[in-house]
Amino acid sequence: MIKYIQLLILLIGLHVFGQEKEKVFNFEFENKDILELLLDIEKEAEVTFYFDKKWVDGKSYSGNFTKATLVQILGEVFEDTNLNIFVLNDSKIILTQNNIIYKDLPEGFFGKKQVDSIIENTNHTRISSNPVFSNIEASTKSAITRTVRIGKEKLTNTRSNYTIRGYAKTTEQGQAISNLSIIVNGKNSGSVTDDDGYYELEVPMGISIFKTSSLGIEPSTTRVIVFNDGELNFNLNESVEFLDEVIVQANAAKNVEEALSGSTELVVEETKNIPLVLGERDVLKVATTLPGISTAGEGAAGFNVRGGSTDQNLILLDNAVIYNPSHFFGIFQALNPFTTKDLKILKGGIPAEYGGRLSSVFDITSKDANTEKISGEMAVGPVTSNVTLEIPVVKGKSGLIVGGRGTYSGWILRSLKDESLNNSKASFYDAIAKYTHVINDKNTVRAMGYYSNDAFSITSDSVYGYNNRLLSFQWDHKFNEKNTGSLILANSNYKFNIAYEGNSDSNFNLGFIVDETEAKFKFTYLHSNAHKFDYGLSAKLYNVQPGNLEPNGSGSIVDSKNIPTEKAVEAALYVSDNFKVNDKLLIDVGLRYSMFATLGRTEARIYEENMPKNEETLVETVSYDKNEVVDTYGGPEVRLSARYLLSPNLSLKASYNSTYQYIHRLSNTTTISPIDTWKLSDNNIKPQKGRQVGLGLYKNLEGNQFEISLEGYYKEADNLLDFKVGSELLLNETIETETLQGDGQAYGVEFLIRKNSGKLNGWLGYTYSRSFLKLDSEFAEERVNNGEFFPTNYDKPHDFSAVLNYKLTKRYSLSANLSYQTGRPVTYPVARYNFNNSEYVVYSNRNEFRIPDYYRLDLGINIEGNHKLKKLAHSFWNISVYNVLGRNNPYSVFFVTENGELKAFQSSIFSIPVPTITYNFKF
Repeated sequence: MIKYIQLLILLIGLHVFGQEKEKVFNFEFENKDILELLLDIEKEAEVTFYFDKKWVDGKSYSGNFTKATLVQILGEVFEDTNLNIFVLNDSKIILTQNNIIYKDLPEGFFGKKQVDSIIENTNHTRISSNPVFSNIEASTKSAITRTVRIGKEKLTNTRSNYTIRGYAKTTEQGQAISNLSIIVNGKNSGSVTDDDGYYELEVPMGISIFKTSSLGIEPSTTRVIVFNDGELNFNLNESVEFLDEVIVQANAAKNVEEALSGSTELVVEETKNIPLVLGERDVLKVATTLPGISTAGEGAAGFNVRGGSTDQNLILLDNAVIYNPSHFFGIFQALNPFTTKDLKILKGGIPAEYGGRLSSVFDITSKDANTEKISGEMAVGPVTSNVTLEIPVVKGKSGLIVGGRGTYSGWILRSLKDESLNNSKASFYDAIAKYTHVINDKNTVRAMGYYSNDAFSITSDSVYGYNNRLLSFQWDHKFNEKNTGSLILANSNYKFNIAYEGNSDSNFNLGFIVDETEAKFKFTYLHSNAHKFDYGLSAKLYNVQPGNLEPNGSGSIVDSKNIPTEKAVEAALYVSDNFKVNDKLLIDVGLRYSMFATLGRTEARIYEENMPKNEETLVETVSYDKNEVVDTYGGPEVRLSARYLLSPNLSLKASYNSTYQYIHRLSNTTTISPIDTWKLSDNNIKPQKGRQVGLGLYKNLEGNQFEISLEGYYKEADNLLDFKVGSELLLNETIETETLQGDGQAYGVEFLIRKNSGKLNGWLGYTYSRSFLKLDSEFAEERVNNGEFFPTNYDKPHDFSAVLNYKLTKRYSLSANLSYQTGRPVTYPVARYNFNNSEYVVYSNRNEFRIPDYYRLDLGINIEGNHKLKKLAHSFWNISVYNVLGRNNPYSVFFVTENGELKAFQSSIFSIPVPTITYNFKF
């Protein structure tokens, strides 16, 4: 028995002795190049690594190890890379990219094989350029443009699906590609890039095929091997066919799939074939051909969106507010079409990020400069000329785009059939510069400056002028894969002046200025595939100089007059969640809380409660020191949009918005006038408040070639501003005595059918809408139309537009633009009577009648130069005729008493066909 015990002890001792303790090492690495690091480990540990040097090029590591095993050391070194390690034996270690090498395979899996035999049959060298397990080479099939691996495989991975995110940019200019469709072939899933070119989608582990497509971008097909969450960026080439189409929205599927309703995107380049007056490419005019957007008349500035007034639209150029986006009485836009990238219009579901206006948002984005080579564009037309230049500053990283426009339009006024305009003149110009710098993958900055100026003289003694000045700065930062943010600083300044120089001693200069400065922080958090959060805060400072009057010249006896400056701050907090409830239901819910405070130095007038505001009811005047709070307003604003997919290409959408507006436009004319002023809410004029609900159906046909939408809406508003008959608005210190505030309501139905491709493309739009205002009070002087609802000045029940383009060949196309609108409301004299030997006119209820209906047909032919890629410049000719039928559309109707007889007259802007030839070339 003792012998057996001795033998057992001997065997146990031999076993223990035969077990070697795993080796440990001490290393200290300070920003060590990984290639050199591996050489050090090879020398110290007497091992050989097998890998491809390209996998570690440019990578470094810092860290200290004490009594650590090789597995522990290498695990730490490669923790933040996509490299895995496989210890073949004591002297051989294999590095693999993305995937793991399994030493044992399941029973029956091609029969069990030894990993050693795999290595022996593979041609490798130590630290060579021939990888042990290299990236899968692209397929020889032309359909696959590349093969990439995403993520790092881990033994602890238990998920079957992983998240891929990234950005899409153009190869040549590095500009973000929005609305790029990314489809996972055969997986019934996909995504669409946002305005910054960002996308996110969920895919299963293993091999997937990604296909990308977008108007103006060459399609691509990528084989993706997914091991874990990761990033995949696309650098895609622009397509020459970008010049051929007339498309409003680049990705048609977005029309059905997104939660927001009533939103549209216009790409400026895609609108150039549309015939417009005097050949000007005008994205804002094109916007008026879409349902729900109209103007007060031909040549009118401003927009009426879903029954709202012109001041209820927030118009942004690179995040800066532009107060008057028009030149030459509204005939031309004040935006350079060659530097403008696109326009996003929000009139239904408005995200919580935007605030300050009731009706809509016109979010205009200018182009980023070409960072690879000098390029530009130039156009010469009968009225204006335009030039744009793009200059790389740091190749591949930063660039400057500058553009300028000027006019020689005085001949237009002199050619009109009105002798009083023979000596008239008009001129305008605008200039813009934008610098973009991509610091690295996580930081990009953009800075923009813009200036526009108009000067015109209708009479020989007065010169009117107005200008816009905008400055903006944006810093975009990517914190990590899930969090991004932006810092935005913007300043907007708008002013007008009137210089009167008559033959008397009453010469004067009159001016007005509104200036606002805003700081905004906005962030996006990609919580999961189901939740995307947007949140942020903003603060805005207003300074409004309501008017100043100064004598013009030493001989003028005009007394100086300055209306005290108005000052206020507006701030807001917002948060929203784009919540994917399931594959069919998508909800975008947001809450915005806005606050507004009127500040001193000022004098606030206090009137008797529930009495008309006039000198007789003035109780007292209270003085406030500089920056002292006079009055405050504010409240929550709810934003809710939802989409439900009835089928893959048919969706039902609903929306609800509540909004505040704290600034008002003062004008007693129908359309925007260059001498309109703006008024901040104060203790006597309350902010406007609005509520809107909408419901719509969106349908795509034939692979998104056709889009059809039908949407209805209903709006209510409080504290809408209107004016008493004969009110004086300029240089009026007691403007509240001239104003009325009442309730508004609007409703309508919008229909749009659009064809996105093919020889014939374009859209047809129809809107039926009504807009009403009620000014009611127990006092007759503040009551209009007996306190009942009456049509607003811009109420036009029927509005039809057709924009069509037919491609004869790849270089020649025909375009047509047809418009019809119900005549806008007007107040007519209906009777007259004599009293005390004086004749008086009796007018109808306000806006009881209408001017004649408006209709117009424009035709054009577009000729492009050949599409050779290697040529000095690409040319484009546009030959068009505006108002082909010579329709004498009335702009306004007015009445004059001549020799005791009351006569009616109408004015028109373009009552004859207007031919135009414009030449563009791009290099």
